[in-house]
Amino acid sequence: MAKNKLKKFEDLRNWGHVFEFPLKEGRLPECNLKGNWSASVFGNDQALVLELGCGKGEYTVGLARSRPDMNFIGIDIKGARMWTGARQAMEEGLKNAAFLRTQIELLSSFFAPGEVAEIWLTFPDPQMKKVRKRLTSTYFMRMYQRIMAKNAVLHLKTDSRFMYEYSLAVLNTNGLTVHFQTQDLYADLLPVPDIQTFYEQQWLLRGIKIKYLQWSIPVVPEWKEPEVDIEPDAYRSFGRSARVLPKNKQL
Repeated sequence: MAKNKLKKFEDLRNWGHVFEFPLKEGRLPECNLKGNWSASVFGNDQALVLELGCGKGEYTVGLARSRPDMNFIGIDIKGARMWTGARQAMEEGLKNAAFLRTQIELLSSFFAPGEVAEIWLTFPDPQMKKVRKRLTSTYFMRMYQRIMAKNAVLHLKTDSRFMYEYSLAVLNTNGLTVHFQTQDLYADLLPVPDIQTFYEQQWLLRGIKIKYLQWSIPVVPEWKEPEVDIEPDAYRSFGRSARVLPKNKQL
């Protein structure tokens, strides 16, 4: 492992606003903050918001900066990436931003029923071949339902038409109320924070439109996966394969 990466992991262990609970040897982590994050970590009773798959933490930091009346936690298993946002939050003195390094599949080990007011899914991997791994699949929606407060809100920002159409199909199949939806976020005037991550800016430069969904989860006794055939995206995410779009084609 590179020396720089080791230094980043050491920093994360020493920063008071970063919490690390990766799954070890198949055993679920024990977290004494469950049900008490706002009081114990932030010292207040403000609403708690999660960004899942936060990557470098740019969106978590941007949200915390723009909404001092709420508490934000960026969650990801990639500590070396998270270090960037964690350092920025510390340098800016953002008292309402924290980071949790763990697997998203373990959310219910860290958050109590009704503890979470909002969830942001910012440019998740669409997992076109693996339904269960999609962060808007019924597998994850069940998980979100267990920890979210009544009338809690979820947000999806994505470059992927596949992810957008699949997510909308999940919501429609299960009778969820969609508050806002658009396949071209910046062409519509929607109440979305003016925050763009590095990769979002790169998608826009490549002529790819940003899609957005906002919805709530009522009590759904039996989730159903949609039976839909969605055309795969014509390109891959950064870091996998930078396929070039045909000239003048917008996604």
